[in-house]
Amino acid sequence: MQLYDDDTIDWMHLVGDATFDYPIDYWAAVLNTRADGHIDMLFRWAPNAYCHFHRHLVETTTTVLQGEHHLIDIENGIEGEHRIRAAGDYSHKPPGEVHMEYAGPAGSLLLFNMYAPDGRLFEILDDNENVLMLVTIDDFTSRRVANAA
Repeated sequence: MQLYDDDTIDWMHLVGDATFDYPIDYWAAVLNTRADGHIDMLFRWAPNAYCHFHRHLVETTTTVLQGEHHLIDIENGIEGEHRIRAAGDYSHKPPGEVHMEYAGPAGSLLLFNMYAPDGRLFEILDDNENVLMLVTIDDFTSRRVANAA
């Protein structure tokens, strides 16, 4: 069952390069932004593919819409809990969560609802948790993130 009309979604494709030692292949689409810093987005992962290793800077509510989605908490370079979330799973997290995330064998589709009063959403990190890039609401709405990530 298709939950949305893919022809009406303005997807940005994000992929990794040789800098990263894991397969990065995902899409992002901004559904709505508000002047107060709220942003609603869809994220879609290719099968068994990751997004960039990152830290959330904002409150984030996430709903898994399709597929299976994996999250691995990272703290000081050490892997922690590995959670597997199925379609229908919902979570709400405060700022500061650091994790790797990737799709299961059929890919995944998630809805993110975030509140970023200062516009800052994520920090993309290297293996040592050094910041490679700060990602803002404007980076998504201007599509700059698709070229920079």
